[in-house]
Amino acid sequence: MKICENACFPCTSIANSCAGPQRLVTRYIYGSIFLLTTVLAWMVRDYTHTLLSKLDSLKGCEGGHDCLGSEGVLRLSLGCFAFFFVMYLTTVGTKKIHDPRDSWHTGWWPIKSLMWIALMVVPFFVPSAFIRLYGEVARFGAGIFLTIQLLSVIHFTYWWNEDWLSEKKARHCRIPMVVVTASSFSAALSGIVLMYIWFSPKVSCGLNIFFITLTLVMIQIMTSISLHSKVNAGLMTSGLLALYIVFLCWSAIMSEPLSAKCNTRPRQTGKGDWVTITSFILAILAIVFATMSTGTDSDCFSFKDKRKVKTDEDVPYGYGFFHFVFAMGSMCFAMLFVDWNLNQTMHK
Repeated sequence: MKICENACFPCTSIANSCAGPQRLVTRYIYGSIFLLTTVLAWMVRDYTHTLLSKLDSLKGCEGGHDCLGSEGVLRLSLGCFAFFFVMYLTTVGTKKIHDPRDSWHTGWWPIKSLMWIALMVVPFFVPSAFIRLYGEVARFGAGIFLTIQLLSVIHFTYWWNEDWLSEKKARHCRIPMVVVTASSFSAALSGIVLMYIWFSPKVSCGLNIFFITLTLVMIQIMTSISLHSKVNAGLMTSGLLALYIVFLCWSAIMSEPLSAKCNTRPRQTGKGDWVTITSFILAILAIVFATMSTGTDSDCFSFKDKRKVKTDEDVPYGYGFFHFVFAMGSMCFAMLFVDWNLNQTMHK
């Protein structure tokens, strides 16, 4: 690229790295960074309490298992948020591929790798008071992420439905559409039944019953609207959205403490609970995929004229929005890992 050729730096590996991989491939690299941070947060939460207890900034935990785990997750989340927020500030507004910020987004990986490593370490030396403040802010950031994600999922399901119903694919996609629709509704209804069995065994579990029933009612309303003649969105759209809102309800109710009377989900002792492990893995993969897909879906949040055709000089997606979604996703995974409960962290 020209910016490399005109640069004042010698042709070292760092200077050559500014060319970077293809722009569309770059997002998978950022997704891998996000996934790695998420896995590190899980390991810190469950397996590094002895090491964390030796840090001066975590002495206030007094060796408490939940406290050390929550503090560690929030500190890694802070580092991940800082990394992507810096990337957001330095790439927002990039429109053309000849903009120097385009090469910063797609390349300079040695520099960005060092920056990521530093931001993973530095938060562990930050005072706990600041971490508590970040935790409160992270609640709102996670809410923003879930809202953006919901709008993106709706946009994606409608695009998928219209694509398979197009003249070119309608004939060949009939059976796959029936399979996807049936599987989505079956999985959603199975999730509803399991939530009723495991999380609302008594009439006194009113809050759980309310949210599970509300989810079921929303599925019925969405299906009715999708089948209305003026909408005619089809069953696949409502089936995929039904599966998504059941996943959200499941994730929320799963955060209920294991000691709660309404949580009768069968579980084994220790960390070998297959339901917890499966749900945890699915949650990680879902948030990474949702963050990547939402981050590149900036067009559905734009109020500009969508009839404008992109040229080869335009960037393939909004870099600033892409990194902003990852920054909000960093807050979201922290809330999921600590079950939205900041009371486990250190108090004054």
